[in-house]
Amino acid sequence: MSAPRWATFDCYGTLVDWNGGISAQLARLWPDADAAELLERYHEIEPRVELDGNLPYSEVLTQTLRLLADSEGLDLAATDERALAESLPSWPAFAEVPGELAALRERGWKLAILSNTDPDYIAASQERIDVPFDQVVVASEIGSYKPALGHWRTFEERVGRLPDVHVAASLFHDVAPANELGLPSIWINRLGETPGPQPTRELPDLTRLADTLEELA
Repeated sequence: MSAPRWATFDCYGTLVDWNGGISAQLARLWPDADAAELLERYHEIEPRVELDGNLPYSEVLTQTLRLLADSEGLDLAATDERALAESLPSWPAFAEVPGELAALRERGWKLAILSNTDPDYIAASQERIDVPFDQVVVASEIGSYKPALGHWRTFEERVGRLPDVHVAASLFHDVAPANELGLPSIWINRLGETPGPQPTRELPDLTRLADTLEELA
């Protein structure tokens, strides 16, 4: 019997609408500000907060929102500091995700999530995705945030080897470390960005993911 094939996934931005969830809260908190500019600044600040691998992701969200408000001179009430942390469980999966992941399981693929978040967030998002995963590795359990290699090393310890392919929307957090490990990667380029570092394959969303994985494996 052949060994199982493993595909690992980032969750937020890849399977769940991370940018949409953050943008909705930024627009709610500061309706007169430019939400797109605030989102860009958010993405600049969050990786710096994540350098402390011991912080739970709920605290990363809270600290990043606080730093964003400070850097942009925006008022942030104490009662709103956890707006992102409290809203994340309600962020939706992208429309094509459940069907495409179910198709992968039907073809015999084992699925794993490697996420820079917390177990309760992933549990809530898995309910929205409604497709089971065989392994989950989250930052707050291992004390490490991607792009550090802790997620892949933990997966390797649990499964006995690295995955066959890694699928993700972030070049910085996911494609770069996959390249470092010599792993094939599929970049989900939902925003029409220019690649750098280079992924093995590029898709605009998860449509045709099953066929692309078969090509790589």
